[in-house]
Amino acid sequence: MRLSEHERRSIEAASRAVFPSGTRVLLFGSRTDDSRRGGDIDLLVALPKSMSPEDWQTHRARFVVDLYRRMEEQKIDVIMDAPDLESPSPVIGFAYRDGIELTHV
Repeated sequence: MRLSEHERRSIEAASRAVFPSGTRVLLFGSRTDDSRRGGDIDLLVALPKSMSPEDWQTHRARFVVDLYRRMEEQKIDVIMDAPDLESPSPVIGFAYRDGIELTHV
């Protein structure tokens, strides 16, 4: 996994500050492969329960802003999933299959 200790701690702290208990955050994509270089930080936030679309967007925005504040600007992509999500994206399935859990709030 190609994240520094500071990046891992920052993701965990931002997750705890923004999301409800039971939320999982997984790293997926190129940063999970130690043999590769570069790449953005791809995160899947797996919420434990449903939220309104407004709360969904508010929580996601707060998380991204908090990450930028803690890690300075980097290319970070955040996708979110919840139990009641109909027709989840194939990317979400890939993230669950190949992702590495960074934190469980």
